[in-house]
Formats: sequence, structure tokens, C-alpha cells
Amino acid sequence: MKRAFALAPLPLWLGGCDMVVMNPTGDIALQQRNLILFSVGVMLLIIVPVMVLTVLFAWRYRRGNANKVYDPDFDHSTKLELVIWSCPLLIIIALSAVTWTSTHLLDPFRPLERLAPGVPVPPDMKPLNVQVVALDWKWLFIYPDLGIATVNELALPVNVPVRFAITSSDQFNTFYAPTLAGMIYAMPTMRSELNAVLNKPGESWGYSGNYTGRGYSGMRFKLRGFGAADFDHWVAEVKSGGGSLALPNLVELVKPSERVPVIRFASVEEGLFDRALNRCVEPGKPCMVDLMRRDMEADRGHAHPHGVPTMPPGRSAEPLVGSKPKPALDKAPEEKGSGPNVTAPAQSDPPGALEPGSAHNRDHQ
Repeated sequence: MKRAFALAPLPLWLGGCDMVVMNPTGDIALQQRNLILFSVGVMLLIIVPVMVLTVLFAWRYRRGNANKVYDPDFDHSTKLELVIWSCPLLIIIALSAVTWTSTHLLDPFRPLERLAPGVPVPPDMKPLNVQVVALDWKWLFIYPDLGIATVNELALPVNVPVRFAITSSDQFNTFYAPTLAGMIYAMPTMRSELNAVLNKPGESWGYSGNYTGRGYSGMRFKLRGFGAADFDHWVAEVKSGGGSLALPNLVELVKPSERVPVIRFASVEEGLFDRALNRCVEPGKPCMVDLMRRDMEADRGHAHPHGVPTMPPGRSAEPLVGSKPKPALDKAPEEKGSGPNVTAPAQSDPPGALEPGSAHNRDHQ
């Protein structure tokens, strides 16, 4: 009885949960939600009948049923075979067709063709460009067309196409705003794209769906949707009260930090996203695009100038800021330090005290 009273408020607690994936505010997220519902509904066409028939068979063929039919020679039924094989086959065909079409229609690199169901994108409407850099552990958003930038705050006008260019500083992350669109990888030295649109004003949250270490749980940003007039007011507010994002500021911003509050920049130095993408944020580091160009020239038979660095292979690439850590296996013993787990055990008695006649004591004389 006490347990029943304890569980009574549970529906009220669950009623406060917000299933953001099922309550999208953007057209791409809406289409993805509908795809989930369709897939679940089709699969329930098999799951529900199987569960019902399991109970029905157990009841009909129970031991105490005097009217049950016992047929030990039964081995085949054409009708049952048709049902057993045709239903899953039809479901696979339906899911395959929907998967094929949705994979192309919801391709994140594909420009939007509509703002909402039945509302095509006007031919003269220009999309809003937003450059996203996943840092440790925060999000940097650069608006190149507006000349502003923010940290952990993404503001978008409703019913305006948005084109995201996405990269990461040092770790694999995922740019995920459930009410806006699906999850897109943010990868170092690579540029991902996402085309999306918000249809409703309001606020929600965006996350990283890929674990990246200590500050991962606080790596989230506020997604804010505004009407046209309110978005213009927000831009003016950022330009009047923000700082300046130049290369030295980005060098500091790239350094790991946790639970960073919203930061706004009224002006942005041009080309910072490309520097983050090509890993040349720190002064003196060559950009990867320049190294690759030199390597291509070398492959065509042109020798590199003496002392010019080449493109590092694979994981040998340098981090965005600082030098690459030296692996523990490559370190000398004096570089590793010591701790309780590697310190020699303390000896209370001198060697040989417990066995004076042992031959091993000769090594200590």
C-alpha cells in the first residue's frame, strides 16, 4: 500500500517532461518526427498482432480447454505461410521505400525547397549563413553576413532558411538541436553542412551527442527563435553590447573551459572559421589547406622549398592550439614522474634481516 502511494505522483512528474523530438519547431525536424511515427506504426502492424495471438493461443490451447483441437500430424498450411511471409515482406518494402526517399529529401547538404508543408521557399529569399565551431566545451556561432558571433547562444529568424557550416576544434562532436533538425557530426579539419528552418518563435536547447570528456555534460547552447522584427532587435543588441572576436580572442576561446555563459561579439575578424577548419588559429602554424597545396605540387614533381613543412599524415596532425602531447610509451622514465601506484614499497627491515643465511643476501653486501 505504501509503495502504491509512493508511485501515485509518477504520472504528474512525467507530465512535466518535454519530448522535444516529438514537438519540433522546424520543418526538417517535423519531417523526421513524422518518419519516426510512420516507422513505429508500420512495425506495430507485426508486433501488436503477435502479442494478441500469443495470448489467444495460450488461452485457446490451454490444458483445461475441452474444445481444443489436437492434431499431431499437422505440418503445413498454405494460408499461414502466406500470412507469415507476406506481412514482413510488405513491411520491409514500405520501410525501404520511405528510407530511400527520406534519405534524399532530408539530406543535410541539400538546400531547402520548402519553409513548411505547402509553403515553398521564395526564389528571391537569401538564406542566413551561420558558421558553427564545436570547442571544448562550448559552441561558437559566427554570423558572417551580419558580422557578429556568439558563444552558447544560437538565435534564428523564423521562416528563413538557414545554412550551417559546421566544424570542430580538436574532438568529434555532434551538433544536435532536436527541435530544429537532426544530429550532424562536427569533425576536426572537415566541414559539414546543414540546411534547416525554424517555423515557430520560442526557446529550446541544443546539445552535443558525442561524449568528449570532462565538460561534456555542460556543452549545450540555447536555441532562440525570433520573428523578423525581434531578430533585428537581437542583432542590434549584440552589436551595441558585445565585444570583438579577433584571432587572439579565438586562441583563448579554443582552450578548454566548462559551463561557459553566453558571450556575444559585436564584430568578428574575417576568416576565423576557415582558420579553425584548417587548424591555423595559433600564430605561426601553417594552414592545412596550404600544406595540402604544397604536397600536391610536390606530387607533380615540384620540390618543396627547404624548410617548408608538409602535410602531417592522419593522426599526426598538430592540435589547434599548443603542441601534440607526447605518448606515455615514448617518454623517458624521468619524464613520467612517480606516484603511489609506481613507488617502490617501503621496507621496514634491512635486506636479509629475516633470512641471514640466504644466498640472495650476497647481492646486498
